[in-house]
Amino acid sequence: MGLSTERILEALQPVNDPELNRSIVELGMVKNISVRKSLVNVEIALTIPGCPLKAKIEEDVTAAVKEIDGVKEVKVDFGVMTDEERVKVRELVHGDPSATAGSQQAHGHAEGRLIPFSDPSSKTRVLLIASGKGGVGKSSVSANLSIALANRGTEVGIVDADVWGFSIPRMLGIDQPPTVIDELLIPPKKHGVKAISMGFFAREDQPVIWRGPMLHKALEQFLTDVYWEDLDYLVIDLPPGTGDIALSLAQFLPRSELYVVTTPQPAAQRVAQRAAFMAKNVNLEVKGVIENMSWFTGDDEKKYYLFGHGGGEDLAKRLEVPLLGQIPLLPEIREGSDTGNPLVATMPESEGGAIFAQISETIDIDLAPTRRYNKGLKLLQ
Repeated sequence: MGLSTERILEALQPVNDPELNRSIVELGMVKNISVRKSLVNVEIALTIPGCPLKAKIEEDVTAAVKEIDGVKEVKVDFGVMTDEERVKVRELVHGDPSATAGSQQAHGHAEGRLIPFSDPSSKTRVLLIASGKGGVGKSSVSANLSIALANRGTEVGIVDADVWGFSIPRMLGIDQPPTVIDELLIPPKKHGVKAISMGFFAREDQPVIWRGPMLHKALEQFLTDVYWEDLDYLVIDLPPGTGDIALSLAQFLPRSELYVVTTPQPAAQRVAQRAAFMAKNVNLEVKGVIENMSWFTGDDEKKYYLFGHGGGEDLAKRLEVPLLGQIPLLPEIREGSDTGNPLVATMPESEGGAIFAQISETIDIDLAPTRRYNKGLKLLQ
C-alpha cells in the first residue's frame, strides 16, 4: 500500500488515548501526517496542555507507525486542542449535556442531568460501603475491596463520598488529579481502580465546610461529570452515619447495594445497624456485613480478640444477611493505607489478601442480582 496518509491513519486507528481509552483517530487528535521518503511526521493535538500521559502517546504512536513496511523513522509533534475541539471530544465520549434536558422528572435529580448508574439498563453494580461510626476501617475496606474486584478482571471505579474525611487518594497512592476536558473529569486510575474524591480538589489540611445542598451538588457531579466509561462496579465509600450524603445517594442511586462494615465490638455493631436500618427505610437493599479488626495474631500464633467477639455475626443475623468475611487486625493493612500501597495490591496472597479475594468473589458471584425470564426468554426483572 506504500506510505500513504491513509495507510498511516489505518495504523494509528488502534492507538488509544490512555485516559479516554478511545482511538486517537476517532477523537480527532491526529491533525497532520507528512511523509518524506522513510520519515513519517505525525502531529498530535493533546486534549489539554501539559497532558501527563504525553510520553505514553508518543511511544504508542511511534510503535504503531514503525510497524508499516518502509518506515525507518517517526517524529511526533504535539499541539493542543482548541476549546471547540474539546467540546466535540466531550460530546463524543460522554454525550451532549443538553440532550438530557427535561429528564429531571424521569430520573429524579437536580438539573435534569442523567445519572447513568440509575438507569435500569445499566450493567454497573453500585456498592455502598457504610458504617454507623468512624474508626472501623471502612475506607481501607473500600479501597482493598475495590482492588480485589478489579483483580477478578472487572472494571471498577470508587467514589470517595466521605467529603469531610476523604482518604481514598492517599490509600490508593494517587497523586495525579483528574484531567479536565471541557468540564468532563477523567478520573485517575491506580491498581486497576478509577477514583474520584474531594481529596483531588482540597488539601489534606483544608476543612470542607459544606451544608446539605453543596454536598448534594458535589456528589451529583461525581456521578454525572466524571467519565467512568463502562464499569462493572462502582464502589462508594460513604461517610460514617446516616446524614445528608447517604440520603442523597439513596435518591441518586435507588438500585444500590449496601454493605455494612463493623468491628466485633457489640457497641460498634449496634451503631452500625443504624446505617442498615436507614438503608431499609429508603428502600436500599442491604446485602451483607463485613467485620473488620476481628482478631490479632500474636508471635505465639494465638488469636487475640482485642475488640471483642461476635459483633459481625450478630449484626448479620439481625439484618438477615450473610457475614461476608472477617478481616484480621493486620499492620500491613494500616501501613499500606498510609503509604498508598494497599495490601490487596502488594500482597494479594497474604492472609488479608486472601480474605478480601474471598469477599469479592462472594459479591461478584453469590450476591450477583438474579434475572428472571419467562418461557419466551423475555427478561422480567
